[in-house]
Amino acid sequence: MPALCRDCLTQFPTGARCPACRSPRVVAHPELGDLSIAHMDCDAFYASVEKRDNPALRDLPLIVGGGTRGVVSTCCYLARIRGVRSAMPMFQALKLCPQAVVVKPRMSAYAEASRAIRALMAALTPAIEPLSLDEAFLDLTGTERLHGAPPAVMLARLTRDMEVQLGLTGSIGLSHNKFLAKIASDLDKPRGYSVVGRAQTADFLRPLPVRILWGVGTATQSALDQAGIRTIADLLRWERADLTARFGQMGERLHSLARGQDSRRVNRDEKLKSISKETTFFEDTSDTDLLDGHIWRLSEQVADRAKAKQLSGRTVTLKLKRGDFQLLTRRLTLSDPTQLTDRIYRAAADLLAGSGNRGPFRLIGVGISDLAPQDQADLSRDLLDPQAPMRAAAERAADAIRERFGSKAIIKGRALKG
Repeated sequence: MPALCRDCLTQFPTGARCPACRSPRVVAHPELGDLSIAHMDCDAFYASVEKRDNPALRDLPLIVGGGTRGVVSTCCYLARIRGVRSAMPMFQALKLCPQAVVVKPRMSAYAEASRAIRALMAALTPAIEPLSLDEAFLDLTGTERLHGAPPAVMLARLTRDMEVQLGLTGSIGLSHNKFLAKIASDLDKPRGYSVVGRAQTADFLRPLPVRILWGVGTATQSALDQAGIRTIADLLRWERADLTARFGQMGERLHSLARGQDSRRVNRDEKLKSISKETTFFEDTSDTDLLDGHIWRLSEQVADRAKAKQLSGRTVTLKLKRGDFQLLTRRLTLSDPTQLTDRIYRAAADLLAGSGNRGPFRLIGVGISDLAPQDQADLSRDLLDPQAPMRAAAERAADAIRERFGSKAIIKGRALKG
């Protein structure tokens, strides 16, 4: 069975250890040299960047996220083995892992690390479809002649270079389509490398729960459960027509994915459409000051992401979820795109005021869309707000200070509300 050493990249016929360096980090599969669609997913990306940049955190359970009223953005594996998960309320995470160190996100640092990883990917193939800062699909079809090695070897080199050059780790899923590659990348984290070949697709999928299928959220999973469909094997017993009659267009997708069929190409032209951030409250609230503080902090995080990605947005969106789960969305289109916290905050605050504050709310979110390059940002002057240029200059100066002395060097009073 073809095998590959993930440490020295030696290829050999078979074996549990590398004959060249004796490493046990070996991946072996009958189709290892024939597959070229991959998904690379960084391991606990935000937390890994924090530990890399601050070695004192290396052996400690680490949570990246908001305060006691916020949620977990991500956490390291030491925290995960204690039950902490992304999107978990912070109070619950700290109850499970009271010794955890909590740090606030540094989007500019994560974006910089992401760009470095993307550069390593681009050296392998131009066919890269990023899903977020820390994961992407790659299509290495036809690159073997260029690199003198099959895609499987080049993917092992990618994660080795990430570790050696950037101090970050990632997990690889290699298969014959995007759906299976994404599932495979999550099978052996961290520092994983999993392969799903064509011949094994049916046997691989059959015992898996239906929740692994793309598009199956809480509502769809509940509907499937009511129909007695809990695993892929259950789904395979249904005819396409019956699934479509019961679940509509989703039934078509379920029928195809259950058989490992996914014709989507790795789309390197896929562009980011929006930048947003939201937070869920520990207790539902209508408190105007509390909501205002959250709008400022969320606007700040959205602005940080926009600046890190060198983007700006013309439309500001405010998202509110009531205690009864009713979702309210309000949008405001600006005269020109912005990446400034001040402008995003003022637009979102106006949207909240215009909503009539029909709380209590359990969630609030802020975002920008209609994205444009940063060189188109904040060009016009608001004659009704002559102080706007002064606030913009102050924000740019504060950004420079934080970049040099850390994210806590300057904190706005609004950020302390709530």
